[in-house]
Amino acid sequence: MGSNVEPERNLAHAAAQLAREFPGARFSPWFRNRAVGFEGEDFINLVAGFETHLPVQAVLEKLHAIEKACGRERAAPRWAPRAIDLDVLLYGDLICDEPGLKLPRPDLLRRAYMLGPLAELAPGVMHPTAHLTIGELWRLFDQGAHPLHPIATCGPAGGGEPERAAAAKPA
Repeated sequence: MGSNVEPERNLAHAAAQLAREFPGARFSPWFRNRAVGFEGEDFINLVAGFETHLPVQAVLEKLHAIEKACGRERAAPRWAPRAIDLDVLLYGDLICDEPGLKLPRPDLLRRAYMLGPLAELAPGVMHPTAHLTIGELWRLFDQGAHPLHPIATCGPAGGGEPERAAAAKPA
């Protein structure tokens, strides 16, 4: 989950909707980081984890509906400010390479704003193609070159001790 347009409001709204759609959803701490791919306001990012019986395509439809409710226009340029961006990073051990869906998310291992929050939430989860845990991958990551700055938050996503959970996995 990420936003750089009214990020606290949009992320809190999206997290509340996600928690309603997927009871038991858990959230990482929130992190501030620079925009990637364009000059713009800093982003705030976090990771949510939940279990579901839904197929991954149905999860994506729910995520897109939440994005729309938060003001996301799907036709907006890729490297531009975002009211909200909800992506599936992992779906259990599913490996998928279809138009519009690549799992595990290919840039997960290159983007601190994805890997860092996921490591806070689910360090023991095994990456299905790297064959290392998310915690191990984060320890090997060049964190100094890609700093994340933890921020204090309130609401359903943030603050307190990180809970341990998987990103998204089939129940």
